[in-house]
Amino acid sequence: MTLTELKYIVMLAEEKHFGRAADRCYVSQPTLSVAVKKLEEELGTSIFERSKSSVYITPLGEQIIKQAKQVLNQANVIKELAASGKDQLAGPLKVGAIYTIAPYLFPFMIPALHKIVSGMPLSIEEDLTENLRPKLRNGELDGIIVALPFHEPDVVTQPIYEEEFVVLMPRNHPWTNLDSIETSQLSTDNLLLLGKGHCFSEQVLEACPLVSDNEFDNGRTVVNGSSLETIRYMVASGLGVTVLPKSAVTNINHDMLEVRPFTAPAPKRTVALAWRASFPRPKAIEAVSQSIRDACKQLELS
Repeated sequence: MTLTELKYIVMLAEEKHFGRAADRCYVSQPTLSVAVKKLEEELGTSIFERSKSSVYITPLGEQIIKQAKQVLNQANVIKELAASGKDQLAGPLKVGAIYTIAPYLFPFMIPALHKIVSGMPLSIEEDLTENLRPKLRNGELDGIIVALPFHEPDVVTQPIYEEEFVVLMPRNHPWTNLDSIETSQLSTDNLLLLGKGHCFSEQVLEACPLVSDNEFDNGRTVVNGSSLETIRYMVASGLGVTVLPKSAVTNINHDMLEVRPFTAPAPKRTVALAWRASFPRPKAIEAVSQSIRDACKQLELS
């Protein structure tokens, strides 16, 4: 049994597809398939149940994979401990962030980080919280920037800043005559939001319960977009209005778009930095944390 074989079964369990798992492991599909079969033969049990179109995890396989993840995590800790004996602020740091944070925070955060420390480049990944969570846990990422609530065993979560939500509308929209927008008003126009899986959309719906249905009584609808930038373009075209985090409206085209705050108390979110409690480079995490705080000053976030 090798760490490589354990990595293969963990990836296959996540992807439930030999081809995609092989791609993530940077090996050919036959190589991964043979290695998984070899491990099953060594253990004397089936970890996976295979069909022509699907891969299923057996009940015993679930337990084996859970233990394999722990072994891989501990192996990463050993590597990180060895590296920490050198310089905690030297070498790349793997950081993930959700889609509604990364494009707006990193342009300010990375210059701030360079002022704090040199020689620690960031390997950046954008994804949904549900996908960043396992990558943090198994060591593929060193830290992630997410919106609260976020709970994970053996993970430290440090709230860093809060940002209010604002309303984005076309330049000629009637709401531009208002100083602020009531949450109840959102049900009176087409509302553009990110699709399922994005925690930001869920937070908007929680803050504005009247827009929880796909179609309102007045015939207005909730329209889903793939990214906040795509939604901006749809708003500019006149399709409807949207709700954005304040950091996402720092660079908009005021010839086509207008922004208005919500009437107090405005809905808002708390953004946090999360990392494994066992991660042996606390100084690196602190540098990232401080760089986010410095970026917030430029973005005028609390």
